Amino acid sequence: MKPTTILYYIHDPMCSWCYAFRQSWIALQQDLPRDIAVVNLVGGLAPDSIQPMPLATQKMVQQAWQRIELTVPEVHFNWDFWSRNIPIRSTYPSCRAVLAANKQRADAEAEMISAIQNAYYQQAMNPSLPETLQACAREIGLDVRAFIEDLTSPAIESELQHQIQLARNMDVYSYPSLRLAHNDKVFPIAIDYLNHRTMLDEIRIAKSQ
Repeated sequence: MKPTTILYYIHDPMCSWCYAFRQSWIALQQDLPRDIAVVNLVGGLAPDSIQPMPLATQKMVQQAWQRIELTVPEVHFNWDFWSRNIPIRSTYPSCRAVLAANKQRADAEAEMISAIQNAYYQQAMNPSLPETLQACAREIGLDVRAFIEDLTSPAIESELQHQIQLARNMDVYSYPSLRLAHNDKVFPIAIDYLNHRTMLDEIRIAKSQ
């Protein structure tokens, strides 16, 4: 039986560097060999909180946005977010939203990631808030009532913790990250925000081992 090869994409829907990686990631998936399965894992960047984001953390995130705009030319942020919202350092709700979307239909996972990123980075909305996540669910055509129930369900919480642990088991602590599982080995694949072909070459080399 041919060995199974899996490319794990470990991300957080509220991670600005994951947003910067979006186009390169799409291009990589389009060119992947057909015998490689892609599995998304939410890494859970910041746990549940209702406390306003500390000013030092706000500055750190804003500096990340600035670095991204300088290094990934096609990526721009709506800086109105910082004046329109009370930022909260909590990404677990958006991670659960991705899992809840996937529960309704598999292709809704990528749609929810994109909807959250657009709401956050383009529409200056706060994805730490349930009303923003509900708006994203409505936008991509989910059953909103079921989505709301799933968002706080023990099953979704259990899946979140399971995926976070899977990421830790592959020594992933930053996002985005790629890991190729092949022949009972796990290979880290270096992220390239500008050229997906470098990642494709690295994947091919790992598969040959």
